[in-house]
Amino acid sequence: MFGLLKNRAYAIGVDIGDDNLKLVQLSDNGNGVGLVAGRCESRPGSIKARTGNWQRWAIETVRDLTANGDFRGRDAIAAIPAGDVYIDHIKMPKTNNGKVEDAIFSKVKQRLPFEPLRDNTMLKYIATADDNIIVMATERKVIDIHLAIYERSGLRIKAIGAWPVALANCYGRFFGRRQSDIEAVVMLLDIESNRSNAVICRHKDPLFAHSIPMGAKQMADEQVVTRLVMELAGCRRQFNTIYRNARVERLIFVTGQAVDKQICASIAKQLEMPAQIGDCLAAIQMADPSHSGIDRRIQAGQEGAEGAGQERVNWATAFGLSLS
Repeated sequence: MFGLLKNRAYAIGVDIGDDNLKLVQLSDNGNGVGLVAGRCESRPGSIKARTGNWQRWAIETVRDLTANGDFRGRDAIAAIPAGDVYIDHIKMPKTNNGKVEDAIFSKVKQRLPFEPLRDNTMLKYIATADDNIIVMATERKVIDIHLAIYERSGLRIKAIGAWPVALANCYGRFFGRRQSDIEAVVMLLDIESNRSNAVICRHKDPLFAHSIPMGAKQMADEQVVTRLVMELAGCRRQFNTIYRNARVERLIFVTGQAVDKQICASIAKQLEMPAQIGDCLAAIQMADPSHSGIDRRIQAGQEGAEGAGQERVNWATAFGLSLS
């Protein structure tokens, strides 16, 4: 009884991408992190991403998954998909009027991939180190679309999270537990179906982030893997020019079992970096996998698992959002 009283559920982490929709809720019972519930639904092939039909599908899917799952409450933390977020790295601008975001917008507006109007831009920034900041900008209409999905599906959005912070949260909570990890600078690689997201961080603090439009579905082609390696090497070079006194020590695939290990090994070898697999599913307590909605055996590709043959799901961003 007393153990149950200590079991505190976090908010539901909502990760809506072009290809699938993931909901995860974690809890802390005082002895570690456990899974309350998790659900994933792939976008039907007949529905085109980012259309009105896609929005209606997302609303109905979230509504159904939360109604039929074992989620506790309706509080949620969501993230805008990485493909809809522009990221830049600049020095913190000096301003005398206190309007920091306006000063940041002035520095990055000419590089925005959408109409560079202040009223059209939702902008956030993360202060990092050495007076540097990570700038994240999204079209306001994209935010409005996602807020409408959450509202109409019955969720209460506590915050719009940032995917680089979510991945750093996931790493810091599950894989950065040793004392030596606190100051270590690592590169996290999160490989989705059609996109790969890289974060360089010091424990839970993001220092650099970059999203690359190529993912697991394209990596049967070795040339795609090589192009991804070139992008990641470019990230490391850019990081070294921004933070001259820091070096990336190792590579962590927070994708877990969702990507073939041979692909991970090839990426690490070409980058000439020590690497490890960070499987967040293996790091949590899961009392009843079939009841909670996530079957770890499917992720590992084990025969005999219920639903074997399904696409393996990458849960890192959703986990990090729930922990936020």
